[in-house]
Amino acid sequence: MFKLLKTILNVGDTTVKYPFKPYDVCQDFRGKPEYNAEQCIACAACTMACPANALTMSTDTASGERTWSLFLGRCIFCGRCEEVCPTRAIRLSEEFELAVFNKQDLFQEAVFQVASCRICHKPFAPQKSIDYAISLLIQAGMSQEEAESRRSQHETCPECKRKQSVAHSDSVALGLHLNQEMTK
Repeated sequence: MFKLLKTILNVGDTTVKYPFKPYDVCQDFRGKPEYNAEQCIACAACTMACPANALTMSTDTASGERTWSLFLGRCIFCGRCEEVCPTRAIRLSEEFELAVFNKQDLFQEAVFQVASCRICHKPFAPQKSIDYAISLLIQAGMSQEEAESRRSQHETCPECKRKQSVAHSDSVALGLHLNQEMTK
């Protein structure tokens, strides 16, 4: 009996004193998502990748705003949002204690301005996404002036771009080429 007590005392504490001492987690631990709205371009890639629908994005065309929201109560901490984010605006932290008194504390939101089309003036894309595309062109080696000259293309909605390309397709003589191919 004394031998058993002596062995137990020599072993010491085998459990973690968790509530009183912080619990150490491993380096690749997937905890609470941390969101940096300044880095976000509101591309909605994270909302499409989220299997639990914890991330949502809605666009209000009347006010010209896009709202990004995260509900931590639905998050399953899978890390898909972190994987698909092109600007690393969302990442999983080591924080795992999410107990709150008020359910609204589990919500995070960010609001972004939506750019209007230069031709039809309908809102179609976040302004930050357009600015990000221009900065990527500059980073790829294009001059500042040339990239800014292409801004009008980026600030035109896909529908208006399609209409413009159809209007300019009359100048291309495809009929003659197709007739020659069929006679061969």
